[in-house]
Amino acid sequence: MDFISTRNSRIRVSSSFAITHGISAEGGLFIPVSIPKLSDGDFTKLRSMSYIERAAFVLKTYLTDFSDEEIENCVKGAYTDSFDGDNPAPLAALGTDTRIIELWHGPTCAFKDLALQLLPYLMTTASKHEADGKKIVIPVATSGDTGKAALEGFKDVENTEIIVFYPSEGVSPAQKLQMSTQAGKNVHVFGIVGNFDDAQTGVKKIFTDQSVIEKLAANGYEFSSANSINWGRLVPQIVYYISAYCDMLNEGVDLSNGFNITVPTGNFGNILAAYFAKAMGVPVNKLVCASNKNKILTDFINTGVYNKNREFYTTISPSMDILISSNLERMLYILSGDDEYVCDLQFELLSEGQFEVGDEIRRKLSETFYGGYCDDEKTLETISSLYKDFGYLCDTHTAVAVAVANEYKEVTGDKRPMVIASTASPYKFTKSVLRALGADVPEDEFEAIEKLNALTGVSVPAPIAALSGKKVRFGEIIDKTEIKSAVYSSLNI
Repeated sequence: MDFISTRNSRIRVSSSFAITHGISAEGGLFIPVSIPKLSDGDFTKLRSMSYIERAAFVLKTYLTDFSDEEIENCVKGAYTDSFDGDNPAPLAALGTDTRIIELWHGPTCAFKDLALQLLPYLMTTASKHEADGKKIVIPVATSGDTGKAALEGFKDVENTEIIVFYPSEGVSPAQKLQMSTQAGKNVHVFGIVGNFDDAQTGVKKIFTDQSVIEKLAANGYEFSSANSINWGRLVPQIVYYISAYCDMLNEGVDLSNGFNITVPTGNFGNILAAYFAKAMGVPVNKLVCASNKNKILTDFINTGVYNKNREFYTTISPSMDILISSNLERMLYILSGDDEYVCDLQFELLSEGQFEVGDEIRRKLSETFYGGYCDDEKTLETISSLYKDFGYLCDTHTAVAVAVANEYKEVTGDKRPMVIASTASPYKFTKSVLRALGADVPEDEFEAIEKLNALTGVSVPAPIAALSGKKVRFGEIIDKTEIKSAVYSSLNI
């Protein structure tokens, strides 16, 4: 399986190269030349497998320059004893026709763990093929969850340095604590004055800055990425949608007419993984893209216009407070098959802050995707009603997805079963969840956690409980223009 760049399809590289380098030299994202198809026989085999076995099976279809033994060692290392229970992505039932796929049972209590526990294993294996002995530097922009998951995954991994940038006023208290108290000799964390898009733009800029690349090379370093622009981040996410399908079949859910998937979406990576699962043969009818008040993806799906020239909102679902959805570039290439067209759209976005796709791509989008959004008030109402009606406690991002899934059903009358991606533990956004339940909200984060536990009886995840009393290691706040300098200072170069 070769990989090509979304901005230059003449470039062909191995999966090891794509994972090690993260992004193509001209700024494009790597994508497989074709999407492998799974047969009915494959799904029969997958149904009887454990999650680890399913992950190995799926990864082998894409990472063809890895040996079977290498892939099996990677998935076993990532998923053995790292998650609650034997299944890292279990299903919870809401009534008869809705399943929540809980993606937050890992060490940082967020869905990024499913990819970022595996990526260090993939990257260290790939680097033996590609990195020529260089030390890998991983700058990460995060809206909250990726940062901690990447830090936890790469801490003390040999021959790596990881540097995380997060919006200093754009994450939850729990998310900030998780990052600022991170252990590890090779980890570095900076808050920035600005939002996630500022962090992401700054990180992507240094990736293609030749002067930075040359300075790193002179000191024995090479860039890679732990953000979802890296194919090694995306491919593990495909696994849990395939696994959910198998689990529903094993439960006896009637999927003869297919089913729908709703994903709370900011950077478009998680829902893109669901698209790949659909293209591989999972009988998905519609992918429901759920946004918060920063509804740029909703507007794009509904109008064909992507316009970031709009007010930016800081919401109670901060991991979705994004106006530049990087993984949309991969989808645009899949829909158009035209690298020059993708380059033109990305240039328009950079220069004008917007672009518009043609009627054919808009038609293809609407065939596969439904776009909806949910504001903070509706998010709080959904947390409350979900707990009242089903005794199910969810976080603010999952609530956005539930609200938009319900809207989709009402608008379309589609009665197919629905899978909703639950992306974080409610204890990562404790104060908002307490507020949704009508409780008084203590100012102290850990008092709030204790109160939510007492009110609902829902267990506090061990990684969240362990934050209490941890010493803050990283408190530096920098301007968004200082990202390059922060990388240099972190590496002492």
